[in-house]
Amino acid sequence: MSSVFATSDFLLQNGINLALVLGALGLVVAAWLIMRIKAASPGNERMQEVAGAIQEGAKAYLNRQLAAVGTIAGVIFALLFAWKRTFAVPGGFLIGAVCSLIAGYIGMRIAVLANVRTTQAASESEPKALRVAFNGGAVTGLLVVGLALLSVGGFYLLMRGDSSPAAQHHAVDSLVGLALGASLISVFARLGGGIYTKAADVGADLVGKVESNLNEDDPRNPATIADNVGDNVGDCAGMAADVFETYAVSLIGALLIGTLQLGSVPGAMIYPFAIGGISIIGAVLGVLYVNVRSNSGKADRVLMEGVVLSGIVSALLYWPATTMLLPESFLIGAKTITTGGVYGTAIIGLLMTFAAVFITNYYTSTSCKPVRDIAKASETGHATNIIAGISVGNKATALPVILITLAIYFSYQWGDLFGVATAVMSMLSMAGIIISLDAFGPITDNAGGIAVMSGLPDEVRQRTDALDAVGNTMKAVTKGYAIASAGLAALVLFGSYYLDLDSKLHAAGKLALDAATEFSLKDPRVLIGMFLGGLLPFLFSAMGCSAVGRAAGAVVLEVRRQIAKFPGILTGKDKPEYAACVDIVTKAALREMILPALLPVAAVLIVAGLPALGKEALGGMLVGTIVTGLFVGISMTSSGGAWDNAKKYIEEGNHGGKHSEAHKAAVTGDTVGDPYKDTAGPAINPMIKVVNIVAILVIELFFI
Repeated sequence: MSSVFATSDFLLQNGINLALVLGALGLVVAAWLIMRIKAASPGNERMQEVAGAIQEGAKAYLNRQLAAVGTIAGVIFALLFAWKRTFAVPGGFLIGAVCSLIAGYIGMRIAVLANVRTTQAASESEPKALRVAFNGGAVTGLLVVGLALLSVGGFYLLMRGDSSPAAQHHAVDSLVGLALGASLISVFARLGGGIYTKAADVGADLVGKVESNLNEDDPRNPATIADNVGDNVGDCAGMAADVFETYAVSLIGALLIGTLQLGSVPGAMIYPFAIGGISIIGAVLGVLYVNVRSNSGKADRVLMEGVVLSGIVSALLYWPATTMLLPESFLIGAKTITTGGVYGTAIIGLLMTFAAVFITNYYTSTSCKPVRDIAKASETGHATNIIAGISVGNKATALPVILITLAIYFSYQWGDLFGVATAVMSMLSMAGIIISLDAFGPITDNAGGIAVMSGLPDEVRQRTDALDAVGNTMKAVTKGYAIASAGLAALVLFGSYYLDLDSKLHAAGKLALDAATEFSLKDPRVLIGMFLGGLLPFLFSAMGCSAVGRAAGAVVLEVRRQIAKFPGILTGKDKPEYAACVDIVTKAALREMILPALLPVAAVLIVAGLPALGKEALGGMLVGTIVTGLFVGISMTSSGGAWDNAKKYIEEGNHGGKHSEAHKAAVTGDTVGDPYKDTAGPAINPMIKVVNIVAILVIELFFI
């Protein structure tokens, strides 16, 4: 028994440091995977030439994005410093922004390295290609969780100094700046990368496939290099920044709730870090499992087994961490909370991960009914394909939302808001293995493109196509996971807004009654705020889709111009001007991402700053944004993923196969779904959290 107490005391004194060591372990394993990827063969000279063009385009875009976003971040840093007059919050903002950019940039660079090596591996065997592509994705997954844990934990310890309650409050308040930096950069990365990749993809498909009857990634298509570049800057860099932000914000939200609800329980501030550190162990084991098992099963099954193993390891290790860090029972208000209840909320988070994965898989996999229904509907034309796809997206919201409501109910019953925060942190802690699946998708997609453009045998493309179909489902699955976790994370942030507002108003002597921050539906200001908040995801997604439409239109015109001016392109006599399309989408993405990315910040400042609305309307706005954002995000990503795989299902030879009327209708559905699933839908995730974080940040500015 004494050894148990000694271990418990050790964790209470060193738990955060131990979690940071495990975060560093994730980065070490990521570095080891990078070395394995670099050691693999990059193929012949032609393959390296194509891969070099993709790498050059991706690097050029991200460098220009870095310059544009860096300028905006610099202005915000200066404004925060002028307001706060200390380094704490502005410094946190800078760290969050830089780490989010690093996660996206390195994730993209490794994906580009893995693309051509996956192609070469596919020329030998499908299992070998699976290993290379998955390891490329695993670098991004481990990088995201390792960086998030190290940045939040390191900055928290730096700002805290000692363990007094006042120092603890100061440190957590400083972390709100880090959350803002990560979230704002994530919105830019998601929007910019999404506009880039989908403008190129839509333009390439509409002219190449529909008008000129070219196959996917045909080197005669002038937009094909831009399309392949887009896969990296959108799906790899954008998703990495997105999930880094979600993970960091969830951890910060848990710390904020712990400070406000459990300031007297020492282990409450360590517990979220422990969950994150433990899950890195699970993620590393899951990655190793996939590498070992890649030769002995279907790709999708092996990947899912890796996720299950990671979850089981985490669930087993959560229990001793919970009992050692938290007392057997403690009070939150008048409610008695037990360690068993808190552990139950952590398990809810893991179960929600599996639920999000399997539900999204059902609605977006080529082997399941929804996708096949869309493919069948394509036989009767473009309109019926669109109708079927929208229907699938709307249906796909039901089960996730029902499960989210159950998760909220039980985690709140067992642990109050701290329980909800624990469930969210548990769910996000699985990001190390889940994001490995997401980045796997664009790597295999690009590998197939390189195979076609390099003139490799058809069997190579068949192997990459088989992995790409799995990758399409994995991308949809991870987007569903990210949005579901964002919905729960935003609820935690709303709770943080409520508790922080209440605490600061009391401290300033500005509250006569607690009911002043109850956000009653009887108050018209709350209802006004809910309507305005509910509007934001619709307006935001409309701006994102419109941006893709305008940029894609410019690509279509450019591809038509080149084909008309140089008819030899289609016969192989003339070489397309790939750089022209790359330049069009680069400029469009950088131009179009700014206004929608700043929309959530401006909306919060306007509502909070209007005396007629104030804190009550702002509270309502947060709720409205969370509710409609969750529905819009899930619906758009599910529709888009289902449309994409319906096209893939037809291209496999079903319903007439390639170049049939059903295929043309499916291409239309896919092009409509592209901005749904890769631009507007996923970007709603960080947008929701930007609204909530800015609301917490401006409490002192407008209400104290």
